Amino acid sequence: MAGTELAPVAGRARIEVLDVLRGLAILGIFYMNIPFMAVSVPRVLFDPTLVGWTPADAHAWTAVQVLLEGTQRCVLQFLFGAGLMVLTTRIADPDGPVAVADLYFRRTLWLLAFGVFDVFAMLWPGDILHVYALAALFLFPFRRLGPRTLVAIGSLLALFQLVTGGVHYAARADLLDRHRAVEATVAAHRPLTAADRATLGQWGEWKSHKAMPPAIRAIERIEPAAHRGGFVPYATFLWGGYLGFIYPSLLGAVAEAFCAMCIGIALWKWGVIQGRRSRRFYLGLAVAAYAVAVPLRWIAAEDMVARALIPRLGWATGEGARLVMGLGHVCLVNLLMLTGPGRALLAPFRAAGRTAFSIYFLETAIGVWFLFAPWGPGLWGRLGWAGMTGAATAVIVLIVPVANVWMRFFAIGPLEWLWRSLAYGRPQPFRRAGTAGDAVGGLSTPEADAAMPLAA
Repeated sequence: MAGTELAPVAGRARIEVLDVLRGLAILGIFYMNIPFMAVSVPRVLFDPTLVGWTPADAHAWTAVQVLLEGTQRCVLQFLFGAGLMVLTTRIADPDGPVAVADLYFRRTLWLLAFGVFDVFAMLWPGDILHVYALAALFLFPFRRLGPRTLVAIGSLLALFQLVTGGVHYAARADLLDRHRAVEATVAAHRPLTAADRATLGQWGEWKSHKAMPPAIRAIERIEPAAHRGGFVPYATFLWGGYLGFIYPSLLGAVAEAFCAMCIGIALWKWGVIQGRRSRRFYLGLAVAAYAVAVPLRWIAAEDMVARALIPRLGWATGEGARLVMGLGHVCLVNLLMLTGPGRALLAPFRAAGRTAFSIYFLETAIGVWFLFAPWGPGLWGRLGWAGMTGAATAVIVLIVPVANVWMRFFAIGPLEWLWRSLAYGRPQPFRRAGTAGDAVGGLSTPEADAAMPLAA
């Protein structure tokens, strides 16, 4: 039937920079995931200094917070938008729009299924796949918008946070000033006014909100038993973590992903994400992005570990700085890929990008099912921030050569193959065929790979 198959597009080369970006992002995201596998989650969220705070721990935590936190997720979200454009702009069949939409939504629904599997079977509450799939279900109609409109839409969440966070920051700063004035009044042994007493009440309420909530403290108490027990208490604890804390905030996570995906489409239309701009362009934009994002994220990181009850800049700037930092990373990688030494340096990460879907599950298996599982080597709760950063680095050093060896013999990663076969409704070629343009389910191998937002 016309419109049900995608016509092959032969002989196109892969977009290497997308592979490299994807590989770096999927590996880098493990630095953010491993703390939630390795130590007490409430401590990670509410007071990082409780998870060991030697000078090495402080440096490792700050480096991850400033350079990586949220940005690897951001790059993957940009790539998801770019992947949609790869899929929809490289179809030769005149009935392509219907076939592309059919394939896109089938693939997205299967991605949702993989994400649910990751949460409940792989026991990873922090799964991003189902979040991306839910966001992608709304993304398809936006592909025809102009890049400026897409950037405007993609900036809405950052703008919302800037306004609401700015109001929150100003209110807390005003309360801090008033509390200091009340402290001066008390020190001078002057009587307190009704306004002074109201300020003290507001201050006490803020202190109670800043303290770890009782429900979170309860989790901190039951976590050790869950990690010392067998499968049932371990799985029950992790399922409860998703249902109790991740699921209620799912709408915000989907909104974040959708906005960044819109920006990714814009970056594709401008030729930014796929390496079509000049070295001068990438250098200038990278320097500008880092000049804005690094100070903002550094200040936000310092505020997070401050013992004083101070307003936090990150309340207002967190999402905007995350997007700008992610853009800086995209530009830096593209700049390096335009140079010989840079291409050689980044070459090993191409294979990681082409097996990113499988690597994502492998990282979960290593962390949740081995390193920090009750039946593993017993590392849960024993690592500080430097130790966790070192463990993540060791896993990445192990994975990259494995991915490169795998891609010498196979055309696609194992879970990429399963995902694609399910999307097309029939088994797809798996072993390397020796030619770059072998047709895969009506869409050439390079095109199908490049269109996979996580699998390319």
